[in-house]
Amino acid sequence: MEDGPLTGLRVIDVSTILAGPLCCQILGDQGAEVVKVEHPTAGDGMRGHGPSKDGVPLWWKEIGRNKRTIGLSLSVPEGARLFLKMAETADVVVENFRPGTLERWGVGPERLHEVNPDLVIVRITGFGQEGPYSARPGFGTLAEAMSGFAHLTGEADGPPTLPAFGLADSICGIAASSAVMMALWARERTGRGQVVDMNLLEPIMTAVGPHATVYDQLGVVGRRQGNRSGNNSPRNTYRCKDGRWVAVSTSAQTIAERVMTLVGHPEVLDEPWFASGRERAAHADLLDGHVGAWIAERTRDEVIAGFERVGAAVAPVYDARDLTEDPHVTATGMLTRVPDDDLGSVLMHNVMWRMPGAPGRIRFTGRPHGADTDTILRELGLDAAEAAGLRERGVIA
Repeated sequence: MEDGPLTGLRVIDVSTILAGPLCCQILGDQGAEVVKVEHPTAGDGMRGHGPSKDGVPLWWKEIGRNKRTIGLSLSVPEGARLFLKMAETADVVVENFRPGTLERWGVGPERLHEVNPDLVIVRITGFGQEGPYSARPGFGTLAEAMSGFAHLTGEADGPPTLPAFGLADSICGIAASSAVMMALWARERTGRGQVVDMNLLEPIMTAVGPHATVYDQLGVVGRRQGNRSGNNSPRNTYRCKDGRWVAVSTSAQTIAERVMTLVGHPEVLDEPWFASGRERAAHADLLDGHVGAWIAERTRDEVIAGFERVGAAVAPVYDARDLTEDPHVTATGMLTRVPDDDLGSVLMHNVMWRMPGAPGRIRFTGRPHGADTDTILRELGLDAAEAAGLRERGVIA
């Protein structure tokens, strides 16, 4: 059965925590055959991240979906040999050990390309394979701090603010899935496998925007502005009469005009400064006051109906319950319910993008640690006695 555009692609996921596993989840969602390699005793730390139900980790059900799992120690010669055997028929390996770790175990890129010259190897670290910080432990929090994101996030008179979720890791994981496809395309043109050096810092630096360029050219350092933007106004969150919140954006000039007319202050459209997003941002106190006062007199439903009537941009501020009940999210399948052996069924994010001619799908949820070890070893040509010996010596789980 065709499971998506990547049907037939073979991926080995030897990464942990979030960026690498998310990259491989995306590839698996699009049809790739993914084998998750975990340490025989520790497993991926993602199994312990986030809430669980009756001892079943919920995040793992999504991040581990569409992946068969094998418990295998790469740090011992027998495990390294099995990993190399797996790599012989793979297209992609994704790993996130500290620089030099795979080389120390005898399974670095040079050795992997000896057994499979076509292999695409994606190496995800905090700061990259080279440079003064390459040996440092790297986590998304550090990238969020160093990228400028934390400096720019939060109230003007408050501290730098970190996200309450894995932002840098997630951006990196999505970027890494794109890098895989570019490397595969390069392989098609050149006939050679590639080594992709990914780090957590650069993708979120890109997402934060051209602040280094602005500093280089103008000597200006960005500052925290709460929910406001230096590029346009009104842009903020506003409290409605019923205590709910909405977010308003006026990135387009015509939208700004519609919003201010809707809230009863069309006179500001005649101000010379109103024609520029940057100049409107300089008058955010005035514009926020007008918009906030109008919204405060109406319920959230009334506010949204008013904005929709004039074609202005607004959205409710949702929590998880709101999201699961939203008619658009439901109708378009952004969230989907998937059968699960442990929980009966699980509501989770759907395949991130869907193409009618080659739709991806969720074939199964995250599996128990080592659930497919024996099957994978049989595919590598090992019999039950050999597997039992490896398990006894702690090489596999």
